[in-house]
Amino acid sequence: MRNQKVFKDEKKYKKKFKLKIGVLTFEPMPKMFFNKSLKNFRISSLSQKINLMENLKIDFLITKKFDKKFSSTNSVNFIKNIISKKLKAKFIFVSDNFKFGKNREGDVKQLLNFEKELDYKLIKPKPLKIKNKIASSTSIRKFLGSGKLDLANKFLDRKWSIECKIKKGRQLGRKIGFPTCNIDINDYIIPKLGVYAVRVFIKNRVFKGIANVGYRLKFNKKKLLLEVNIFNFYGNIYNKYL
Repeated sequence: MRNQKVFKDEKKYKKKFKLKIGVLTFEPMPKMFFNKSLKNFRISSLSQKINLMENLKIDFLITKKFDKKFSSTNSVNFIKNIISKKLKAKFIFVSDNFKFGKNREGDVKQLLNFEKELDYKLIKPKPLKIKNKIASSTSIRKFLGSGKLDLANKFLDRKWSIECKIKKGRQLGRKIGFPTCNIDINDYIIPKLGVYAVRVFIKNRVFKGIANVGYRLKFNKKKLLLEVNIFNFYGNIYNKYL
């Protein structure tokens, strides 16, 4: 929701100054790059992020590979060589706690110091608040982890979803009359363990279903798994994406 509010503000600048709206994102996420033990952190996959940006009708999206070499870029070089020279940014929208550059040395204050020299203007949108809480990715992760999907969806301004490849399991559910799709959650944030009513998108069709998030302790397996029983669907979807 916060992103949508920011884009509305950006569109005003686009129209007034006849500019293009662009987004710079990093893959993998810097926090996951530096912390290899951080496995379940994503709210959206890269492809979902791209689709969201397309729906917001931005003019361009740059996905920069975040690796060891790029992580050593100091904050001044990031401002001068990337933000100014390559992107030719005229208006930069960032939050007050924005950090960048090697060791997170760059901040909003440093960006402000280069405004006149590099001919850009820094815009700091006011934090969006819902029920006196700042709408942030941290809040959304907490809501998902505690099972408060209604609040997570409200902060996202959409239904939270995951996009994953169907893996072939042991087909034990099929033997007892309840065939399920076995889905590896991968790097997504883990929602509260339990049973959920879900909607499943298969190509251009939508099916209702029931999903269980949990560990297969019954079968002597500790792997976390999302199992989905799709109502009134009988096709073969192994190795396909839902």
